[in-house]
Amino acid sequence: MASGAPGGNFRTWTPTPPERGSFPLDHEGECKSFMESYLKCMKFTENKNAPNCRILAKQYLKCRMDHQLMEDSNWESLGLVNLPGEENIHEKDLHNLKKGKDGKYK
Repeated sequence: MASGAPGGNFRTWTPTPPERGSFPLDHEGECKSFMESYLKCMKFTENKNAPNCRILAKQYLKCRMDHQLMEDSNWESLGLVNLPGEENIHEKDLHNLKKGKDGKYK
């Protein structure tokens, strides 16, 4: 018969909160297209840390920050700096992406 933990050692487990706070669900689907693009990329690259997927991850997190679905963080702390294709894009320009009439970012 099972008696809990191995060796009969009963310790209480206390959950710890995430390091960066809560990560609320996107009930309105404001960032759904970014999430789907990122997940497709991850599936295509067999879950490798591909640079093109990292760019999509950055766009997704940017959308979440813009919609107050996560705290604003600097890209360096998230490990998303100096990605390929961003040499000519300034951080300020990336942060000021505008929504189009269809609700998607341009």
